[in-house]
Amino acid sequence: MFNGLHLSPGNLSRLSGARTRSISPENPTGAAGGGGRATTGTGAHAARELGPGWKISPSIHLPARTEQEIARIDGSGAIQHIWLTIHPTWWRRLVLRMYWDGESTPSVETPLGDFFCQGWGVRCQVTSLPVAVNPAGGFNSYWEMPFRHAARITVENLMDEASDPLYYQITYTLTDVPDDAAYFHAQWRRSNPLPAAQVHTLLEGVRGPGHYVGTYIAWGVHNTGWWGEGEIKFYLDDDDEYPTICGTGTEDYFGGAWNFEHPEGSYGVFCSPYSGLPQVILPDGLYKSQQRFGLYRWHMLDPIRFQSALRVTIQALGWRSQGRYLPLQDDIASTAFWYQAEPHTPWARLAAANELEVI
Repeated sequence: MFNGLHLSPGNLSRLSGARTRSISPENPTGAAGGGGRATTGTGAHAARELGPGWKISPSIHLPARTEQEIARIDGSGAIQHIWLTIHPTWWRRLVLRMYWDGESTPSVETPLGDFFCQGWGVRCQVTSLPVAVNPAGGFNSYWEMPFRHAARITVENLMDEASDPLYYQITYTLTDVPDDAAYFHAQWRRSNPLPAAQVHTLLEGVRGPGHYVGTYIAWGVHNTGWWGEGEIKFYLDDDDEYPTICGTGTEDYFGGAWNFEHPEGSYGVFCSPYSGLPQVILPDGLYKSQQRFGLYRWHMLDPIRFQSALRVTIQALGWRSQGRYLPLQDDIASTAFWYQAEPHTPWARLAAANELEVI
C-alpha cells in the first residue's frame, strides 16, 4: 500500500494489474514500447554510424530562461524512482517542480540540488533510504509520489544561457491509489542572513491532515565557534506560541550529539538510513572563509503527524562569554518534505537566480 496518511509500508506484491513505465529523453512519454525510437538528440552524432536505438537521445539542454516539462503522466499511480545528473554548477541554477492531478501551483518546488541533499554545488555522497547520491553526482530519489489522475514534472533554467546536458529517468507505476494516500510535497526556503535573534522557518501555512517526513539543510556558518545549539520546533494543529514538539539542539535533531565532534577536533561526517551529516566544507584559508554543512533527517519511521495545521522552525545559536547563548545570523537553506491531503496552500514562486545562488 502507498505511503498515505497512515504511512503504511509499500507492498507492491499485493497490487494487481500494476504496470511499470519510465520516462527519459529516450522515451519522453513513457509509452509502452516507446523507448529507443529517437532519431535526433544529444547523442545523434556519436551514434551516426549505428542508427536508431543506439543512445541517440540520452539527455536534453534547457534553453536560457525557460521552464521545460520533462514528465507528463496520465492515469493513477505513483512515481517510485527519479534518477538524474547534471554538472554541479547547475544544481542551484535549475528549479525542480512537481504538480499532481492538474493543480495550478506546484506541490514540489526546490532548487534541483537541494532536493537531493546537494545545496552547495559541491559533490557529496549520500547513502540514505529515500535519497542516494552516488559517484559522481548520480541523484536518486525513492520518495513515493502518488497521483490519482495526472502528474507533471518541470525544470526551469533561471540563467541567461543554455544548460549543460541534463540526464534523467523517471520510473513510475500505473495502478489504483488508495483513498487515504496523501500527496508528496517539498518546499525550499532560505534565510541569508538570518535576522538577529530570529528563527528560520522551514515550513508554515500547511493546512489539512498530513505528516512531515524529512528535512535537508544547507547551513553556512558566519561566526567562529559552535553553531548548533538551536532547537527545532514543530507546531501542530492548534499550537500557537509554544510547540508540541521541541528538540534539544541542532545536532541532536539530525541524529548526532556533542557537536558531531569525532574524532576530537574534527566533524564526524556520517550517513545513515534516516539521518546524516554527509557534507562538511571547511575554509581553504583564502576565499572560502566560512564553514558549510549539509544535514538530513528523514521521519520515515517516526512521521510528524498533524490533522489541521503545521509550522516548523529552527533556531541558530552559538555561545558567547559567561556561558550565554549567541543568536547567529547564518545562511540557512532548508528543504522540507511532507505528505498531505490536497489542496495545499500556495507559496511564493522561486524565480530569481540571486535567491538561490551559492555565495
